[in-house]
Amino acid sequence: MPHTTLPRRVPALMLQGCSSNAGKSVLAAAFCRMLLQDGHAVAPFKAQNMSLNSYVTLRGEELGRAQATQAMACRLEPDARMNPVLLKPSSSSGSQVILMGKPVGHMKVADYIQFKPTAFETVTRAYDELAAEHEVMVIEGAGSPAEINLKSHDIVNMAVARHARATVLLVGDIDRGGVFAHFVGTLALLPPDEREMIAGLLINRFRGDASLLAPAFPEMHTRTGKDVLGVVPYVQELGLPEEDSVTFKEGGRSTFCVFNPLLKQGKVVVALVDLPHISNFTDMDALRLEPDVLVQTARHPEDLAGADVILLPGTKSTAADLAWLRQSGLAEAIRARAADESAVIVGICGGLQMLGELVDDPDGVESGPAQAPAQGLALLPLRTAMGREKILRRVLARHVDTNLPVDGYEIHHGVTTFSGTTAAGEVLEDIVDQDGRALGWGQPGNLVWGTYLHGVFDADRFRRWFLDRIRQRKGLTPLGKVMQHYSIDPALDRLADVVRAHVDWPRIKQLMGL
Repeated sequence: MPHTTLPRRVPALMLQGCSSNAGKSVLAAAFCRMLLQDGHAVAPFKAQNMSLNSYVTLRGEELGRAQATQAMACRLEPDARMNPVLLKPSSSSGSQVILMGKPVGHMKVADYIQFKPTAFETVTRAYDELAAEHEVMVIEGAGSPAEINLKSHDIVNMAVARHARATVLLVGDIDRGGVFAHFVGTLALLPPDEREMIAGLLINRFRGDASLLAPAFPEMHTRTGKDVLGVVPYVQELGLPEEDSVTFKEGGRSTFCVFNPLLKQGKVVVALVDLPHISNFTDMDALRLEPDVLVQTARHPEDLAGADVILLPGTKSTAADLAWLRQSGLAEAIRARAADESAVIVGICGGLQMLGELVDDPDGVESGPAQAPAQGLALLPLRTAMGREKILRRVLARHVDTNLPVDGYEIHHGVTTFSGTTAAGEVLEDIVDQDGRALGWGQPGNLVWGTYLHGVFDADRFRRWFLDRIRQRKGLTPLGKVMQHYSIDPALDRLADVVRAHVDWPRIKQLMGL
């Protein structure tokens, strides 16, 4: 399709940050919902995202999980145009590059820099198409616009702001400390024309009495010429999917102390194994909300203490993470818990592959240069072969034993089949799609099972059945009914209410031309 320039300027609000993880994604979702509440047809956009948490659209296209959440804030179906470039790190210096929802290859940093002009053509085309279909756009930047080592090939911050002629707000995370210095330093590093594009400042994640900050605002205006347009409080338990593993990994060993048995009384304890290349760990979000569930993070064998469920999540590098499981001692510990039947073992996507006997990557799709097949945990008689084609599907399915509906999405390169051996015991098809295609397998009795279906625990009735079964195993009375309806829509409304109450929303809209 030929690229055409928009005949009109579509009002656009862009959130750029003084740093990564300043809360831009959440604020963008809030502003999306606020604009929707105010009667505007709004869409989100982020030119380039680097994340291992992704989402699959109805068209079988992949985009960052944050942009999918922002689309839901707009009550839109997620669309690959909302995140035309997605980078999924596979090493410290390279990533799988997803362009308009489809993988185009693995690139080292230098190769990707050479590819950026092509990527930016896709970025501007995607933005213009989306903007032409909506009344207003909310754009998220990445990292900081003042990363002067990257500015010459920027395709996500000021380059996008200039193309969209966006109203730019600079976001600082006060929870890190030094937020005023972050603002002044960021603005000082911007050239004059880009500094002029910053319409105001937002302080994010403040704990305490915001009036304590007020004395600094006049000096900030004197030094920068910019006004602080809001102080957004630190919001605990947002109930929204995390964009990536940064916040999860910064959370320490566990939200609760692994070694305090009092915290576990009357709870189903789920140990989430924190793989080095963990991806799509948002599969746990619905479980975390349940009143009778405690989730603890496992990075060492002792972190499995008291766990009723051990969950192996998705991973971008299955073979490398299998090696880490063995080095850490977790592989032996998981196998021991499976052998004495003291915990239910669940694997999702890459975690499913790990439960099998073998993971073969002959073309180096995940592991780089071809290597010998990786030995799995051998808890299920399954083998996985990595293929070049990436499987991306939204799926409606059912759990075979209960006939309960489940749904979600697939994102994987591997094709998993029955190994033909009985060394790892018998295996049954556990989850099948509407066409009868197997998406999950398990031992009889389901003490070990796995599935390719991301979001399997989002289904309220299936999740409660699973938890009640665990309750029975540990001598607790089943609750027998859905206790928590998993939906992010109420959380988005709550978030919008908080942000609206703590920013100068009329002035921001005026700056946007609304």
